[in-house]
Amino acid sequence: MKDETLPIKRHKTIQLFSKDHKVVSLLGWKIRQGFKKEIELERIKDYADWIFENQIQPHFYEEEKYIFSLLDDDDKLKKRALSEHRKLERLFADGKDINRALSLIEELLDLNISFEERILYDHIQDVASEEQLKKLENFHKNPIRKGLWKDRFWEQT
Repeated sequence: MKDETLPIKRHKTIQLFSKDHKVVSLLGWKIRQGFKKEIELERIKDYADWIFENQIQPHFYEEEKYIFSLLDDDDKLKKRALSEHRKLERLFADGKDINRALSLIEELLDLNISFEERILYDHIQDVASEEQLKKLENFHKNPIRKGLWKDRFWEQT
């Protein structure tokens, strides 16, 4: 008998934030491809910084302001998510040890997305009312879209 993971049942308004995660998760894969192909670290970092500024920071802002606000400030899962966001922000700001920063970004970003999708969002759906969840629809105005970046180092052969 196969061990199959059942699909996550996500409230319609939280699905919008989950879609952001799918786009952002590609950054980790692209960083790994850059390392594998021995791309100059500055090229990878430029792309990562652009993704952070244009996609990840706005996502963090909306997530923290609207979704996380449905939880009490002393909620342990909320505290963990906020802590992971701060760690990622510091790593993106690290211009000294780029190799280390990119390696940790790739790792922590995947862990953060997995935690939010598998644990935090389920927790929020359990504690928030239907009315609170429906209000999220009014706030998620800027879904992440795949951006245009000319230096597609991850496709380089």
